[in-house]
Amino acid sequence: MKNKFIKNALGRRIPAEINGKKQIPFMGVNKYKPEGKIYSRKIPSNVDYPLDGNKKVINLKEALIKSGLKDGMVISTHHHFRNGDLIANQIFDIAKELGVKDLIWFPSASFPCHEHLIQYLEDGTIHHIEGSMNGPLGKYTSEGKMRGTAVLRSHGGRYQAVQDGEIEIDIAVIGAACADTFGNANGLVGPSASGLLGFALADSEYADKVIVVTDNMVEFPCLPWQIQGNRVDFTVEVEKVGIPERIVSGTTQITKSPDRLYLAELTAKFCEQTGIIRDGFSFQTGAGGTSLAVSDYFSQIMRKKEIKARFARGGSNKYLVKMLEEGQIDYILDGQTFDLDGVKSMAKNPNHVWTSPFTSYNFHSKGNFAGMVDVVILGATEVDVNFNANVVTHSDGYLMHGIGGWQNCLFSKTVILPIPLFRDRIPVIMDEVTTICGPGELIDVIVTERGIAINPLRTDLIEKVKNSGLPITTIQELKDEAEKICGKPEKPVFSDEVIAAIKWVDGTVIDVVKKVEK
Repeated sequence: MKNKFIKNALGRRIPAEINGKKQIPFMGVNKYKPEGKIYSRKIPSNVDYPLDGNKKVINLKEALIKSGLKDGMVISTHHHFRNGDLIANQIFDIAKELGVKDLIWFPSASFPCHEHLIQYLEDGTIHHIEGSMNGPLGKYTSEGKMRGTAVLRSHGGRYQAVQDGEIEIDIAVIGAACADTFGNANGLVGPSASGLLGFALADSEYADKVIVVTDNMVEFPCLPWQIQGNRVDFTVEVEKVGIPERIVSGTTQITKSPDRLYLAELTAKFCEQTGIIRDGFSFQTGAGGTSLAVSDYFSQIMRKKEIKARFARGGSNKYLVKMLEEGQIDYILDGQTFDLDGVKSMAKNPNHVWTSPFTSYNFHSKGNFAGMVDVVILGATEVDVNFNANVVTHSDGYLMHGIGGWQNCLFSKTVILPIPLFRDRIPVIMDEVTTICGPGELIDVIVTERGIAINPLRTDLIEKVKNSGLPITTIQELKDEAEKICGKPEKPVFSDEVIAAIKWVDGTVIDVVKKVEK
């Protein structure tokens, strides 16, 4: 039967069903409230587990067999090892060896190292992926080669989906830098240290079966435990759980591009002029070169004013760590560590606190951290004249990025996007974005090298910079200038086939991605 399409509150046509499940269209910011109860897994019993607490089995294959691996199951993994992950590929190598078919892979994110899994999408071992796409997997999906429809969620949206029972995990495999045979685990200590395991928290709490895999098995108790062994079914020791040099970057550096440095400087000046940077404020930046430069400019302004921040939300990096150690920040509330300095700091500094998508971002909870952050600095692949923004597809229509915590951060008090006016001679600001990931009403400021556009809804910010001397303009003027320089870009051509759905933070569908026509 042909799938019906319905329009959501942004006018985007979305399928009534995705992968056989009924969908709720995006109703608007804060318009949808769920009913019912949080999902519950089966009640376990100590009767089924070793009295001495030793849950170690001989290898991952044995753990998967004992967990009941069979056709059609949902298998989850996390991405704390990023492009150094060695576990996800092994899981599906084993599934292929056992002849298991039609698995649903539910990663917190995928990376180029997972290109290995394309062969299993082609031979039927994996049916489809519900997780952020990156690189080769995104290209494969964009060309309509995956049998099912991809579902992309934010970090908070992933926790929400598991908690709400929107997706039920059959087997969760958690790679950990350190663990004991009982299953207590952390990402802080060992040759594959990644910092924390927050992205695996929902998996450990709600999955039917949980496997912890480590290359650093220690005597009980493994402390501190970021994953509690009481939620773990089996533990496995392997030779190598991740490739350290690909887990974190030891070379995370501030951009050297004059244009990007100017973007960062403009962003910091804007925050200073509007009074956002003040004693006790809070902020979140990323680990990209421009974001790191913003952090550095923030540090300079704070030093000049002799003020400090109450907290910074991470991804942490050496620049945030330096600010913490020098007393410019009281706390780092960290979601993931992006370099070795961040990992070391988290292991030794009690003010460098690990968090999870539940505490930071889950929209179906009794509040979260996002709205407490005074200013967040984010990126985007495209922005339109209504301030709607895209982070998952490029101007060619290909699905090449994940959402991460981007959507969740939009609920911060001020959201700023420092972006170039054009990339590779293609305007970044346009009439309408290819894919809406975030509604314009939540995006406050666009900073480009040709000027700063403030969302008309933020009359308070407009008033504060009226006589600031900053290059204030309008989003329409920025779009016109980009097109004057580059010309009006041709839009990609899509078929009617939906290859991916973009979920909003509340589990509703905000947009879809269609197959790119060659």
